[in-house]
Amino acid sequence: MTIAIAVTGTVAVAVYSFLAGLQILVLNPLAAAPGKDLDRIREDMAAANESLGAPFVVGFLGLGVALAIFVLVLVLARRDMAPLTAAFLYLVVLMLGAPAYFVASFHTGMGLADTYMIRGGDHSPWALPLYATSALAVIGAGIVGAVDLTRRHRQIIPPLQA
Repeated sequence: MTIAIAVTGTVAVAVYSFLAGLQILVLNPLAAAPGKDLDRIREDMAAANESLGAPFVVGFLGLGVALAIFVLVLVLARRDMAPLTAAFLYLVVLMLGAPAYFVASFHTGMGLADTYMIRGGDHSPWALPLYATSALAVIGAGIVGAVDLTRRHRQIIPPLQA
């Protein structure tokens, strides 16, 4: 069960990172400059001495995938790890997705803002599922942490018998 959670968690983080990269490098620029294709957006940005910053975006979002793989290796190395612990670890990584998305998208957003004289925030609605996933991960981590703490507390201190 723990290994299945770890594999699922690793895939979930990889999908999150991929979608974040797609949002930053494709969907948001297209929404920020309606009617222009990506090649034209890149040309406009280059003329304004700006760029989408793809190497940074891919590299920074790749850190999340690397962290998920590290947790997977940790789970595989510690065969005695409880499923709740593995789930908690992956929920924490998914929680970190929202701040990672913000950092990874900042340069691109500012480049689009400087190029097209628009605001630097998200223009595409596809950032919302990323933020929602991270918010749900916060809630899930709280629930999993509380359940695990309660379970451990019951093991240490048995309930009083009347």
